[in-house]
Amino acid sequence: MPGLVLQAAPQPGDGSTPKTPRLGFTVTKKVGIAVKRNRARRRLKAAADLVMPRLAIAGMDYVLVGRDATLTRGFEDLVKDLETALCRIGDRKS
Repeated sequence: MPGLVLQAAPQPGDGSTPKTPRLGFTVTKKVGIAVKRNRARRRLKAAADLVMPRLAIAGMDYVLVGRDATLTRGFEDLVKDLETALCRIGDRKS
């Protein structure tokens, strides 16, 4: 997606009980100085707060990776990017 990269993997374990989805954030130095990286991380967290409770799959680990466009993309578009990425990973229809 233009505003972010979403990585997902099943949580380790036997899978007998569904676990709460876990979420991590990372923004590399390629995005800019610490102020820019922190702003990108805050924007990703805000988007995740809106989208993850609805679309995250139990028993999955997710990592949101910030990109240069995370800083400049409109927030509504960033939320749509995350929704689309989660739907692709979960084979769901948006």
